[in-house]
Amino acid sequence: MAKMAEKPILENFLTCPECLEVFRDPVSLSCNHSFCLICLKEFWKEKENRTCPVCRRKDSKGLSVNFALKELAESFAGSLKVGSSETEKGEQKVEVVCSKHPEEPKLFCKDENRAVCLVCDFPHQHEHTVVPVEEAVTEMKDELKSDLKSLQEKKKKYEETQKTYKEIMEHLKNQVLWTESQIRAEFNKLQQFLKEEEESRLAALREEEEQKRRSVMREMKRIEEQMSSVSDSICAVEEELQKASAPFLISCKDTQSRAQCSVSEPQLISGALIHVDKHLGNLSFRVWDKMRDKVHFSPVILDPNTAHGWLHLSDDLTSVRNGDTYQQVPDNPERNNHYASVHGCEGFTSGKHSWDVEVRDHLRWTLGLRYVSPKYGFWCLCHHSGKYTNVLGQTVTVQTSPQRIRVELDYNRGEVSFYNTDDKTQIYTHRDTFTEKLYPYFSVGKAGGAKTTDIKICPIDFSVFIEMRC
Repeated sequence: MAKMAEKPILENFLTCPECLEVFRDPVSLSCNHSFCLICLKEFWKEKENRTCPVCRRKDSKGLSVNFALKELAESFAGSLKVGSSETEKGEQKVEVVCSKHPEEPKLFCKDENRAVCLVCDFPHQHEHTVVPVEEAVTEMKDELKSDLKSLQEKKKKYEETQKTYKEIMEHLKNQVLWTESQIRAEFNKLQQFLKEEEESRLAALREEEEQKRRSVMREMKRIEEQMSSVSDSICAVEEELQKASAPFLISCKDTQSRAQCSVSEPQLISGALIHVDKHLGNLSFRVWDKMRDKVHFSPVILDPNTAHGWLHLSDDLTSVRNGDTYQQVPDNPERNNHYASVHGCEGFTSGKHSWDVEVRDHLRWTLGLRYVSPKYGFWCLCHHSGKYTNVLGQTVTVQTSPQRIRVELDYNRGEVSFYNTDDKTQIYTHRDTFTEKLYPYFSVGKAGGAKTTDIKICPIDFSVFIEMRC
């Protein structure tokens, strides 16, 4: 009877209200009642609305198997199968241990897993372990309680994992919205630049048009004046030719002089047409070349999915600071939860790589590289209130406090070096043999009284080389 009273503690939780059996493919409704998937479908076949069989509330979400509850039910069902045959066997033998001696059993054989009769089963086999029934019941209950505790702990872990996934889904939605707004903002900037560049080049075209038009108009006016002068000379000669002999001989010389002193031959000026080549030649390349002043390239981009909750990243993911507020971020596997740190998004398994970090007067930071895999590995330079150390805590001598630090990785040679970018002096070099992917590593403490709150990855200047090809 004690076992029957204790059984509903877990079994009731894992029993379907419809079939009264342990859950098979359990689904949970929006009202938090759970049923076997097949039981719920059978119930809904007879109903017009998808309502809960228990509370009759209308379900507001689709059906999906509750895997946490399913595994819990399957684990319990498995233990129930193993234990049920043994328990039933034991209970039957407790009730009727011996047909000849029906009195309540007092002893239990652990090897045969049954109660034994004090008369018929004795002397019992010497190598078997026989204990009082009360002791056997207590041991079995303790074992079942241990199984129950294990199941409850497993359920708790599933609930915690489920909660984390819900946080991830919410964070994912926020990430999409924020990233979408950033993409639109960046393209709006580029579109605004292109629009302004288009207007500028169209204005230059219109200005050249106006200059050419004025030049041609001046020439046309001059030609018109010359044409008028020539026309007058023609009229004068024609009139002279109509005169009588005596008057003609008197004025002929003057008319002839006027005709011979006419204006020079008309000529077309060069450069009267638009220089189309200057406006269209390599247009897209020249616009792109000018766009270089508007865009920047960073050798390292910070991965926000690895950032500790106290770290705040810039919108372009190139600078980081230790903020005044803790950000609620999901506990995803990539995230740094032990230190206020963040990784670069790209790792290295070969070759040479370098980047500059602007630290200025920030009081506390750590820069370098690390393994992200379970294998431990840090190769860093640390700064704390004017003191510089390597990752082992050994003091590193620095002549002048650098405003910028250059981190250089030569993976194949196994070297991580740090330089003062201002005077090009070497600060420290780690030497090791690398076997895993290395990721840029940044850890930032509170700025304190320093003017600089952020440490920033410096952009790289780039040039365009034009190769002539036939």
